[in-house]
This record gives sequence, structure tokens and C-alpha cells, in this order.
Amino acid sequence: MRNAYSVSRMGVGREVNQDSVLCEPEQVGYFPNLYIVADGMGGYRGGDVASRFCVSHVKERLAAMPEGASPVTAIRDAIGETNRMIRQMAAEDETRTGMGTTIVLATRFGDVLYVANVGDSRLYLKHQGRIRQITEDHSLVEAMVQNGELSRENARFHPNKNIITRALGATPEVEIDFFEVPVTEGDFVLMCSDGLSNMLDDQTLEAQIGSGEELEAICERLADMAKDAGGKDDISLVLVHIGA
Repeated sequence: MRNAYSVSRMGVGREVNQDSVLCEPEQVGYFPNLYIVADGMGGYRGGDVASRFCVSHVKERLAAMPEGASPVTAIRDAIGETNRMIRQMAAEDETRTGMGTTIVLATRFGDVLYVANVGDSRLYLKHQGRIRQITEDHSLVEAMVQNGELSRENARFHPNKNIITRALGATPEVEIDFFEVPVTEGDFVLMCSDGLSNMLDDQTLEAQIGSGEELEAICERLADMAKDAGGKDDISLVLVHIGA
């Protein structure tokens, strides 16, 4: 039985999938495992390039980190370098001007999950039957919610839902949020692009995850549900079951 599974599907009416995922339950360098979801932006030739490069380069850099380095420091350095290289790639090719990508990354060391995010791709934890969002969206709509200008429920359907305030490639230096999350056997970790979270609410995600089915069946069904709900964007997710 797998303890991690990923799905990435093109949105309805799209010509290219601008999402990229990494689902690596085995060791990457000194990291015991590594999971990434990246949601690209910047048009037909930009978003998919940025997200694919983000996933591959962050993995490459972390695999090369010396053992004993702080996970947070290593992740910060890898994402920072990737941000600078995406900007360089965009500057060298005018067809990729403005390209960028979100990133949400997780790696588990024992009973601690290290999480990093930039943008509005999310990480959820389901613990003792309840799901909660760990990351905070870096988006215009989330800022409006935090300022009391918009309710959480209305935020899901706001027309500016897709405007993000942080992304790799957007600025010379990238601001990264980090979280250290305690996990226990039986927990589930869900990482996803907004193509899933915009289509399905937290209650739906909670009900579908941890039903005793194989992770593959849960992931495929969630992707189907998001597509059936409109599938306006590319749909990507990684689901991890925390074992002993």
C-alpha cells in the first residue's frame, strides 16, 4: 500500500498543464522524502516552464545539500536560487517575460513536517479526523479576508481569487513562509494547487480523505470532483499518509 500519491491534470479548455508536482517518498540527498506542488503563471510558454524548472531545480539543489545542514536553511537557499534563475530565464527570452510559479514544499523528519510556501498553493493536515489549512495564501483575496474586508465564504468565489501577491520569479528576492508541523501516525497531508482548493471546500476535502481507501483512489476521485465542479484551472495534488 502506497503512503504517497500524486495527480496532475490539465484544466478544462486548457492547452497546456502549467502545474508540476514532485512526489518522492524515498530519500533525496539527506532529506528522508520530498513533496512539491508548483503552479506556474505567465502564459502558454511561461507557466509550465517555470513550474517544471522549480520542481526539478529545488530537488536537485536539496539532493546536493551537505548532511547536517538545517532543513529550513537548505530549503530557503534552494528556493531562493530557483527564484533568481527563473528571473534570469525570463530576462533572456522575451516570450517568457513575467513567468513565475507558486511553490508549496514539504518534507518529513520523524514526527516533524517541514513546510515552505510561496503563493496560493496549499498544504492541509488531517489529524484525528479534522482537516486544517497549514499554509496561508499569498493572494489579494486572502489579504482582504485578513483585513476584515471580505468573509471567508465569499472569498472562495471572488473574481480576483487568482491574483497572488508572492511568486517565484516576481521579485529579485523571494519571501518564504515556513512551518514546522507535528505529525503523528495516521495523519494525512494534502498539498494542492488552487485548481483543487478553488473547486472543493475544506469540508469536502475532509470527508474524502482518510476513508480507508488506497491513496490513488482518493486522489483520482478528488481530481474528478474538481473537474466536475468546473475544472477552471489545472488540478494538482499530493496526498501523504503518515506511517509509523
